[in-house]
Amino acid sequence: MELGVNLGYFGMGVDQDNVAVAQEADRLGYAVAWAAEAYGSDVPTVLSWVGALTERIHLGAAVMQIPARTPAMTAMTAATLDTLSGGRFRLGLGVSGPQVSEGWHGVRFAAPLARAREYVDIVRMALRRETVAYEGRHFTLPLPDGPGKPLKLTIHPPRPDLPIYLAAVGPKNLELAGEVADGWHAIFFSPEHSREQVESVATGRRRAGRGTEANPLEGFDIAPSVPVVIGDDVEAAADAVRPYAALYIGGMGSREQNFYNQLACRMGFEDAAAEVQDLYLARRHRDAAAAVPFELIDATSLIGTRERIAARIGRYADAGVGTLSVAPFAGGLEERLHVVRTMAEVMRETVG
Repeated sequence: MELGVNLGYFGMGVDQDNVAVAQEADRLGYAVAWAAEAYGSDVPTVLSWVGALTERIHLGAAVMQIPARTPAMTAMTAATLDTLSGGRFRLGLGVSGPQVSEGWHGVRFAAPLARAREYVDIVRMALRRETVAYEGRHFTLPLPDGPGKPLKLTIHPPRPDLPIYLAAVGPKNLELAGEVADGWHAIFFSPEHSREQVESVATGRRRAGRGTEANPLEGFDIAPSVPVVIGDDVEAAADAVRPYAALYIGGMGSREQNFYNQLACRMGFEDAAAEVQDLYLARRHRDAAAAVPFELIDATSLIGTRERIAARIGRYADAGVGTLSVAPFAGGLEERLHVVRTMAEVMRETVG
């Protein structure tokens, strides 16, 4: 199991701190630094900047939104970043959600899985420098009734098979990740509640004939982003994560289409998930955060003393995690650097 670091979003006044975290992770031998996008900072710009200021650490998109770009544009961006960074880019993709897809990008959210499958097909075709001609339900290249012609990527990326990750929450999306991707970028991942999720990925791998017969997950990277808060007071550590959990469980999507709320329900927190959502949608955000159960935070985060975290970290490896991506939930730069350094030490001492 390797370590990654999740830098989150940029443009919020701590960009230099984010870069310092990435540089420290680079120095400590972390495998990858991830950046995110929603409807603020974009991933490619951030990663090009981070890549220019680091040396070895991989640059991960967590994730680039499928409705935001054509598949050809994504292939161009991936090829460019991989070329400029000397083969350090990891392409994470996600369908986003209906509110962002339709409200921000103006792209219908209908049939997101079928769209994602075609999207990955075209991206891979382009990165292999094949002449791109594709006829699908959602994408047709070139358009059949105009002057367009099949084209081929003009640059030669260092890795035509650069790793593609899918962000996935539901069972069918997880099967798709196993079938068409090289990794799964997970959120609210709990080692104790992950068996069905991992089996969904394995189902997709078997369907596609990937991995080995004995181990369909061979060559596949499960890469959860895990909030980390180090401190003597475990309840206070949980409180630092609660607003984030409430945002996703309560407000990331409509009442009918909130994938994170549905995930919390599948983990056995149905009543709490309903209460958090009711409070959040009523704009009682503090009450929503307070309603997130400690057990849910503890199951999906690494919180408490160094010793408590060390006792738990091996469970991620046992659950099949290949890249444990640390999201430091700490106040200032020094606290975030402390998390990054401590996690590197704990990893060496417990996992090797």
